[in-house]
Amino acid sequence: MSCELCQQQGGELLWNSALCRVVLIGDNDYPGFCRVVLNRHQQEMTDLPVDERNRVMQVVFAVESALRNTLNPVKINLACFGNMTPHIHWHVIPRFSDDRHFPQPVWGSEQRPGTAHGIDALAQQLRRQLSAVLGENQR
Repeated sequence: MSCELCQQQGGELLWNSALCRVVLIGDNDYPGFCRVVLNRHQQEMTDLPVDERNRVMQVVFAVESALRNTLNPVKINLACFGNMTPHIHWHVIPRFSDDRHFPQPVWGSEQRPGTAHGIDALAQQLRRQLSAVLGENQR
């Protein structure tokens, strides 16, 4: 089986440990759209030992907090599907009332034209916050 998250980083690396990584997707329509990706191939959260499940969720929550502190979104969406890519990864998506799909999910029906947001300095801000909460990157 070919798995894109086993073969590719999945976005701009913000933070990394032996267990998982945090990547920034870099979508101008959805600034701050991040993924928390398990660093080995596993399909379901319940396949992980409890301590690893807890650590992955700790990272998801740290990303959510960093995005809230940095961008002050209206809402944060958390999603873990894996239907198209059966590899554990969490989407952490800041939402804004003027984004293309709000209040629908980002995969739902478009509600308005997109409004591009600048995301250039965002990665560095998120790296600092994640390192402060989760510890230094382990490459």
